Amino acid sequence: MAPACLLGVCSLLCAWSVVTGHPCSLDHQGWADCNGKSLLHAPSSLPSNITGLDLSFNSLVMPRHGALLMHFPSLRSLNLSSNALLALRSAVFFNLRALRLLDLSSCSIAYLHTDAFKGLGNLHTLLLRNNSLQELEVAFFLPLKALFHLDLQHNALVSLDTWSLQLMEAVPQVRLEGNPWVCDCTAQPLQQWLQRRQAVQVTCASPLGLRGREVAALDSQDLGCQMKQRFPRGLSTTQQITVTHSNTTTPPSGKGGRSWPYLVGFLVTAIGISILIALAAKCKLFHKNFASYRHRPLPETSSIRGSPMEDGSSWDRGASESHPMPGAADLQAEDDDGFIEDNYIQPSEQLPEEEQESHLSI
Repeated sequence: MAPACLLGVCSLLCAWSVVTGHPCSLDHQGWADCNGKSLLHAPSSLPSNITGLDLSFNSLVMPRHGALLMHFPSLRSLNLSSNALLALRSAVFFNLRALRLLDLSSCSIAYLHTDAFKGLGNLHTLLLRNNSLQELEVAFFLPLKALFHLDLQHNALVSLDTWSLQLMEAVPQVRLEGNPWVCDCTAQPLQQWLQRRQAVQVTCASPLGLRGREVAALDSQDLGCQMKQRFPRGLSTTQQITVTHSNTTTPPSGKGGRSWPYLVGFLVTAIGISILIALAAKCKLFHKNFASYRHRPLPETSSIRGSPMEDGSSWDRGASESHPMPGAADLQAEDDDGFIEDNYIQPSEQLPEEEQESHLSI
């Protein structure tokens, strides 16, 4: 009878603990152990001043709104490993400002919101190993000002961008082993970062020729990043073009065609310059033709007596009376070049002839 009564009491206590939501064990240091209790939510009946909470190996469900743990602002250590969380939404830990250690290992996490760790400015250790992360957002690191240890082992990371690596420079301990790193030219920032850290055991998963080799031990030629080559003097231009073309890598898809605005600008500029040159040439030709039509009469040499026309007419009359007209032979002798120049006789030479003409007329 006594054993039956004892069994009944134990059953009542267990049922009471489940009903009250307190199936966890507590110690005198403020640590609550709720490991493997098939919990869907964190028990709200736990003391609010606990400093450590183990909720690993449960079936926790992320709330749609608000924080995951609303009633434990004094928590310094939180273990959520082996819960199928899948994704961490924004500010899910924002009220745990005293938290120093957060274990999210083996939670099948494939996505981290950029503000998932908002409010964790005092976090020292973040464990994210054995998840399904394929990339890390840069903003993911920004709230973690005091982070000292970051564990990203055995995820699905294939590369890390330069900005993420720069932010990770402030984290003294970073574990990246067990990820399927692609060792091509895009992995050069990671390779240089690992060399500075003297990190080992971070190996390539692809391409096949580099599988298993340590990323830090590779160089730019192994990664396919060709440097500018100096060709021998005897190498022909065709051979240089062939070698250069064979060493260039294919540009990333979706980033081509950005130079077309420059090409359009160049063509517009060239056409505009050509039009200006054509207009300048036409204007110059117009001025030249216009100047050719602006004729002016030749300046006439002034005579001493009367107008040149009158003097010439009187001289012609006198000459016809006293002297016969010279023949063609005489004219040819006087002017060998066959041309008669205008105003060739100077005014000083005309004076004796005009006096002679006046005497003859008298």
